[in-house]
Amino acid sequence: MSFLYFFDLLGTIVFAISGVILAGKMRMDPFGVFVLATTTAIGGGTVRDAILGATPVFWVIDPTYLYVIIATCIIFMMFVKLISPLNEAVKINKFILPVLDAIGLAVFVGIGVNKALIYGSGALVAIVMGIITGVGGGILRDVLAREIPMILQKEVYATACLAGASIHIVFYNLGFGTNASMLMGMFVTLLIRLTAIAYNLKLPTFTIK
Repeated sequence: MSFLYFFDLLGTIVFAISGVILAGKMRMDPFGVFVLATTTAIGGGTVRDAILGATPVFWVIDPTYLYVIIATCIIFMMFVKLISPLNEAVKINKFILPVLDAIGLAVFVGIGVNKALIYGSGALVAIVMGIITGVGGGILRDVLAREIPMILQKEVYATACLAGASIHIVFYNLGFGTNASMLMGMFVTLLIRLTAIAYNLKLPTFTIK
């Protein structure tokens, strides 16, 4: 298992857990939990592959992603049942998950940019594909749960994706190579997101009175 593939699966697990937690808050049945977790974990990558024409999409070629999501749903639902309902899950969501989520986000953005470049996309399209890969699943999750997507609020989330994807492209165009460029982009995405978490940084909001 490659280093990047490991973190890709880690990101899948973390995003799936965030879907499980939201499904628990919404009091969904097990099928609803699985749908929300799956949408969160692989939704962005699925949209990306569909747009790029990279079919069959990645999880059809490698069903490991689905097995990981199923296992995550079962294990986490059992974990929640063994503790005070959702209390500890909420703590995990507030303190541990954001850090792991940041790692998964950085990896997803890097993979999205790389895949777009492989398919011959230009710089702007590659950046957009990176952002879609990182935040697309969360948007679909929140829409299904009838909540305002986090990236449409004041969280420094999509901004981190934009910065990381842009740095990825800059280094790629400077001839640093695919892996080096991806690592630099991932580092920037991760650094910005972790800084925002640590210092509770928010973007200014647009208000009409």
